[in-house]
Amino acid sequence: MPRHFEQAPGLHQESVPETEGFVFNQTMMRIKDPERSLDFYTRVMGMRLVRKLDFPEMKFTLYFLAFLDDRQANTVPTDDAHRTTFIFGREAMLELTHNWGTENDADFSYHNGNDEPQGFGHIGFAVPDVYAACDRFEHLGVEFVKKPDDGKMKGLAFVKDPDGYWIEILQPNMLEKQRKED
Repeated sequence: MPRHFEQAPGLHQESVPETEGFVFNQTMMRIKDPERSLDFYTRVMGMRLVRKLDFPEMKFTLYFLAFLDDRQANTVPTDDAHRTTFIFGREAMLELTHNWGTENDADFSYHNGNDEPQGFGHIGFAVPDVYAACDRFEHLGVEFVKKPDDGKMKGLAFVKDPDGYWIEILQPNMLEKQRKED
């Protein structure tokens, strides 16, 4: 079985046994106001806060969020030490980092990566129905960068979180559906 599913310059073709067991664990984004961000990611996006770690000596807090259904949530350890090990061993966590005091500075903001100079682009959330999700987001007053039928790429959207970070909203089978319709 080939190591990669596509070909591109720079790919290493041999397996790397030393990396067996590695997982993509988290993406970290700095946030200004944890109350606004936690409301957005838990109420609007449906994530669950799995672990909160305060670092008073360095004046920051880490919030680890994930998509967990009720069955998965029942497997999360209840004691702090085991839950910490759990979050650092699972895939696809969102880590929000709050540096204390930023919420009190009206002029403070983080660079979202999409304004010049560009860098970081976005995170992406897969949803069962992109149109239903976007109808809900619109009802909740979420700011859109792109709605599903705007622009050349149909069937996907981009919304902004409270810090202006872009979130791609996509439906896993949308590209396949569009190709069949063409």
